[in-house]
Amino acid sequence: MRLSSGAFAASCIAIEVVGVAIFLRGFFPAPVRSSAPTEQRAETPAPEPAAGASSNWTKLPPPLFSKVVIVLIDALRDDFVFGSKGVKYMPYISYLIEKGSSHGFVAEAKPPTVTMPRIKERETLSPSLLIVCGDHGMSETGSHGASSTEEVSTPLILISSAFERKPGDSRHPKRVQQTDLAATLAIGLGLPIPKDNVGSLLFPVIEEKPMREQLRFLHLNTVQLSKLLQENVPSYEKDPGFEQFKMAERLHGNWVKLHLEENHSDILVGLGTKVLRQYLSALKTLSLSLSTQVAQYDIYSMVVGTAVVLEVLILLLLSTPHVLCRKAELDVPLLSPVFSLLFYLMFLVLSAIHVVVCTSAESSCFFCSLPWLAAAGVMVLVSALLCAIVSALVRMVVIDGMLLKKNAAHPSSGWSEVDLLLLLGTVGHVLSLGASSFVEEEHQTWYFLVNTLCLALSQETCRSYFLGDDCEPQHHFHVEQGCEGVLTHTLQDSTVCNNFKPNRAGKGPSLSEAHGGCKWWTVLASPWLVLACCRMLRSLNQTGVQGAHRPDFSHWLTSSEHKVQLSGLAAVSLLVIFMLVQRGCSLVSKAALALGLLGVFCYRAAIGNVLFPWQPDNKGISKGIVEARFVYVFVLGILFTGTKALLKSQVIAADFKTKTVGLWEIYSGLVLLAALLLRPHNLPVLAFSLLIQMIMTKFIWKPLRHDAAEITVMHYWFGQAFFYFQGNSNNIATIDISAGFIGLDAYMEVPATFLTVFGTYVGPVLWASHLVHFLSSEASSGSALSRACFCYALICSVPVATYIILVTSLRYHLFIWSVFSPKLLYEGMHLLITAVLCAVFTATDQTGRTKS
Repeated sequence: MRLSSGAFAASCIAIEVVGVAIFLRGFFPAPVRSSAPTEQRAETPAPEPAAGASSNWTKLPPPLFSKVVIVLIDALRDDFVFGSKGVKYMPYISYLIEKGSSHGFVAEAKPPTVTMPRIKERETLSPSLLIVCGDHGMSETGSHGASSTEEVSTPLILISSAFERKPGDSRHPKRVQQTDLAATLAIGLGLPIPKDNVGSLLFPVIEEKPMREQLRFLHLNTVQLSKLLQENVPSYEKDPGFEQFKMAERLHGNWVKLHLEENHSDILVGLGTKVLRQYLSALKTLSLSLSTQVAQYDIYSMVVGTAVVLEVLILLLLSTPHVLCRKAELDVPLLSPVFSLLFYLMFLVLSAIHVVVCTSAESSCFFCSLPWLAAAGVMVLVSALLCAIVSALVRMVVIDGMLLKKNAAHPSSGWSEVDLLLLLGTVGHVLSLGASSFVEEEHQTWYFLVNTLCLALSQETCRSYFLGDDCEPQHHFHVEQGCEGVLTHTLQDSTVCNNFKPNRAGKGPSLSEAHGGCKWWTVLASPWLVLACCRMLRSLNQTGVQGAHRPDFSHWLTSSEHKVQLSGLAAVSLLVIFMLVQRGCSLVSKAALALGLLGVFCYRAAIGNVLFPWQPDNKGISKGIVEARFVYVFVLGILFTGTKALLKSQVIAADFKTKTVGLWEIYSGLVLLAALLLRPHNLPVLAFSLLIQMIMTKFIWKPLRHDAAEITVMHYWFGQAFFYFQGNSNNIATIDISAGFIGLDAYMEVPATFLTVFGTYVGPVLWASHLVHFLSSEASSGSALSRACFCYALICSVPVATYIILVTSLRYHLFIWSVFSPKLLYEGMHLLITAVLCAVFTATDQTGRTKS
């Protein structure tokens, strides 16, 4: 079956998304949960164990407290409460600790240390217990999100008159887990312990109670943890914590028997102390086992996902020569793998491995929990991909080997400096992902690559001008006649550019021979202008780890005393955005774009980010829901107009201009949506992005006649650079979740998720959308869009596949959860967005093929 390279690449990326999803599910296993339905959570508590005697204690013990007040302080670090800093910053809490009516702990938070609902699981009545705690700590620079000691260490102070410690009995705070608070609150309030709880009771809270109550409390906690262990660990009977629990329960039964016989000898006291220690040891071991289960990697699912991803990458790499050197079509052997012996053998082997692994697994496995039909579908996919790889290898060795021998006497021209830079830069970026410092500071890599690209393009333009026809024949200048200002130049219909045709010798006119003498300097200066724009954008947002605390222009703009300057900058940026976008739109879309951008400023003024000249500061601040929805109406209108024009071009075969206008209007709608979602200080990032796209199009890509592969890689590079220009990083804490609530008066999961993702990946999405329009506007480009889709899919697949292998080998690294894991999530989401973009590429390319 013959497929265009774009459709082939889109299919490969869709399969790769499935593989990455399976890998992520194995790498980030689901938390330990009880299998009992929610409506059955309130069950009868376990009775008190008794050896040969009937115990009458079958209910929950009476509550220790009638009410609990929790004071949760964001980013409260432990040394802000304990020690010398606590006396300075929180003197009253320090006084209560010294007074003796409290228990102090250092609670360890689990990374990522971000603010989220950590404590829920019941509302009570009158206060008798005051809890002062933090959700996470902070680093020395005031940030959080990682797993340093300062970020995970939080104070946990329990204050109540029920505690009878002597004044001045200051104990060194014991390190506990935040999850221990759930079990402690349940016991203290006389409520059942949540079935999903993995924490253990904080024993100092009950140490003043009678021995029977202490043992009863500990027994309830160990019963709950042992049930949770049974439901999540197949070999739970061999777990040391479960064995300790059974031993403690037997000893507890003997103690209850002696206690009911009113035996008050020293044997009862000694046995009670032994049971107490046994329960505490069992609780610690059970909690550790369940926590380990939560952090345990699902290796089988990871291997399956990695296999799918690597097979897709190998298939793309093997298909690269056919796509770039020949027609942008591929012969995909869809039927031969299904009927080949290798396919059936591979499927049988994978099925046997699946049965063996799933029947002998000692822990839960996601891939084993899938229905057999779904698991069989994945195994069929893996087998078919392997057969396709073998077919591609055979074709490469036999057919392509003969062609190489025939063409050996006619070697093709060498690679240009730009080609080598694009290849080496992409490979270098992929290799840099193996170091935690390069992952934390990845923005520096992309800034360096983009700046180096500008210098290489400058060298190429200068050589073409000064050497003329003596330069290498790959790229030649084509300069349009006329002279206009740079800011007023916008992407227009490129039919004028298509009128240029090379002469018979394969060479076009050099810059020195071009007409319109006022134009040559703009071409020579354009790479330097792009370089200057990128340098200014670097000063806007400091990101990463090393430089995040440094002052930048965005902090200056967002301060309250500089709101007037921010308002002026936002207004100018919106005006520039309109100037750069409007000329490619229809008259109706121009009006909608103008009103939409005005609505963006009105929205920011309504919520108090910017000011109108006549607006008093901080007056009439609202949520801006009406203004935001006003903009959404114009976004949808522009997108609808562009989609209608695109569909119209598919019906009218000769209407090439309609297709170009339709694609540009879809792009304009995305620009308007980006202007709404970006914060006001980031509007210059959007304006500079459009400006650089215009400069590169008019003065570099068209004059130098770069091919589709080179232009695609350049778009990818700039898209990645602008991802970081807007202040993003590989840290989850830098995600601007406020974009997901613009125009919403209540939380709606689907719209909020879409808006947050789009607001985060504005740079890559807009540059990819511009790539679709640019290549589609070239009437003589033929299969350029299909080749671009293939190149875009390949350049996105390489880092994903490499990074999956890296995080698998580094899964026990010190920074696996603080550095490598967040980057893995970013790569997974980027791949999903790439799959959507490739589908758009393919749909647009099919429109062009239908038209032709």
